Amino acid sequence: MNIPIFFALMLIAEVLGTVGGFGSSMLVMPLAGWFMPFDQALGLTAVFHVFSNGAKMFIFRQATDKRLLLIMGIPAVVGVLIGAKLTQLVDGYWMNMVLGAMLLVMSGFLFALPNYRIAPSHLNAVIGGSSSGLVAGLVGTGGAVRGATLAAFGLEKGVFISTSAWIDMGVDLSRSVVYWSQGYVQGWVWIYLPGLAAVSLVGSYIGKRILTHVPQALFQRIVLAMVFLIGAITLINAVS
Repeated sequence: MNIPIFFALMLIAEVLGTVGGFGSSMLVMPLAGWFMPFDQALGLTAVFHVFSNGAKMFIFRQATDKRLLLIMGIPAVVGVLIGAKLTQLVDGYWMNMVLGAMLLVMSGFLFALPNYRIAPSHLNAVIGGSSSGLVAGLVGTGGAVRGATLAAFGLEKGVFISTSAWIDMGVDLSRSVVYWSQGYVQGWVWIYLPGLAAVSLVGSYIGKRILTHVPQALFQRIVLAMVFLIGAITLINAVS
């Protein structure tokens, strides 16, 4: 594995994930797949994203929607535990097909109707949280599902990123334990922990600096455009 290129890609993923508000796992997971088998990429993504979430929780610590954190966070943790266990049973091909199609439909709808808002109800938050957790456990990234859900609630960008990071911390800590018990987290990962932590902090800081120059309306459209793009890439990769 080419270490400099690997860490450079992780830094880019962290910056873009921070600007998009969905976290870096949507980019880290496919990038990690270029360097290692799918199961090891799952383990690395989960461990890396623990540091990523911690950096965002610190940098954006002044803003969190505690109501959404609880309503979405608890179902997300339950969902990711189920999804992580199912990785040993479910065919990843079909999960990527379903994920790609779902992201295209959801983000496309919200992008075409930017003024539409899902009612901030317990049911919508629970569905979004549990779905994002389940998908994260199965295919390594549920940030797009969570991002599309939070974008629909019309949160201010700082609140959006902080709340998403807190929810995702519970998700990634939970699935890291399950992946480790299933042998997905290899010993070599621990050697690179200091580098992964540094990349997470620097990338999150750069992302925050970029966000100071991005208007709120544009920010939400950037989030949805990134969700749509990742959905298309996921679907194309699954088909090919």
